[in-house]
Amino acid sequence: MNGTVLVVEDDDTFRALIQTILQDEGYQVQTAADGVKALRLLRQTAFDVVVSDLKLPGKSGLELFRETRPDPGAPPFIFLTAFGTVDEAVGAIKDGAVDFLTKPLKDPQALITLVQRTIEAQGRTREYLSLKESEAAGLPPEELLFAGDAMRAVRQLVGDVAATMANVLIFGESGTGKELVARTIHLMSQRSKGAFVAINCAAIPENLLESELFGHEKGAFTGAIQARQGKFELAKGGTIFLDEIGEMPLPLQAKLLRVIQERAFERVGGTREMKADVRIIAATNRNLREEVDQRRFREDLYYRLNVFPLRLPALRERIDAIDLLAEYFVRRFSSQLGKTLKGIEHDAVAALRRYPWPGNVRELQNVMERAVILSRDLVRAGTLPDEIVSVAQAGQMGSRDCLKGAERDLIARAIAKHGGNRRLAAEELGISRRSLQYKLKEYGFLDEG
Repeated sequence: MNGTVLVVEDDDTFRALIQTILQDEGYQVQTAADGVKALRLLRQTAFDVVVSDLKLPGKSGLELFRETRPDPGAPPFIFLTAFGTVDEAVGAIKDGAVDFLTKPLKDPQALITLVQRTIEAQGRTREYLSLKESEAAGLPPEELLFAGDAMRAVRQLVGDVAATMANVLIFGESGTGKELVARTIHLMSQRSKGAFVAINCAAIPENLLESELFGHEKGAFTGAIQARQGKFELAKGGTIFLDEIGEMPLPLQAKLLRVIQERAFERVGGTREMKADVRIIAATNRNLREEVDQRRFREDLYYRLNVFPLRLPALRERIDAIDLLAEYFVRRFSSQLGKTLKGIEHDAVAALRRYPWPGNVRELQNVMERAVILSRDLVRAGTLPDEIVSVAQAGQMGSRDCLKGAERDLIARAIAKHGGNRRLAAEELGISRRSLQYKLKEYGFLDEG
């Protein structure tokens, strides 16, 4: 079942027509001939969308909409209107209605598409509210982080390894959410009450990285005017996340190996052994096996870290998650900027789905922030960067080229089958001889002369 729809229309024939159109698409449909009955049904049943005429006996569609709107669980409205009441329908949209269609309904597909998109948007809204509740509880937004079929297996593995003390090595391109997954493992583990300490091994100069990790004693080097704790001390009882572990210099890799093997370390310039009561989660966007083969990464450290490998898919492998992620970012940035955007235009979503996202979720986040800044009511395709729109347009052109190629092949086969007889070929193709003649010229079967 695709969803539940309430159709409110006083014309019996038109009401039955809309009911049939929607039921044929798999929707569960209830109907009402006036606003009073519709209001009673709305109080008894949870509908996904209401399709209502503006002019109704007893209580108008507009009155029905405004009376139910204060209810947080009220369904969205799509209005049907005659040409004479278009202004009222436009006013209803300004008040929060989804859209309107004019009567008579010349294109049933327009109604089907509008209902489908409205219900899909409702689903994304419910998922978003679930995310907000999760964030308010201090937990990572799991429904967002693990959205899409490609991430479901990852979610299962995260649950399995969180309950253990095994070292985890997370592989994935930049921007795929490696630190968020590491935080999730920490929060689901027995060490969740301890600290989660993250350090990016690529962001700190080589001569300072050892001190950042293990701390230093006073006077250990020029500028060390007092003793300082390192990340391993700060993470005591919790988890340390070593991002971009593939960038760690070889001499420091040897010291990290000792920490893993002996659960102990010394501060820079110190002699006192300190216990390393931490769980290690590392991450990289490099192929560490290849780094080992090239002698740029220690093989023994690789095996110590790679006890439980996790690979995060790129966003281009999670196309089914783009709608939810984009909607989430729109609402998040709208809230931050004090805007009340309705969502994302269908053409914009289609463009986002076609783009390959080399920067992954981080790039999508940046794109949606820019789009929200440029948008007034709805995020439209025109607010997206040119490279995203151009890729989408190229994809559409590619589809048209494929269709033309298929059509050319069909014509060539029909002509060959009938020995060049254009009348028989046109009959087989279901087109007129004049149309066939035009196609033969278009595809170069005939000389222009």
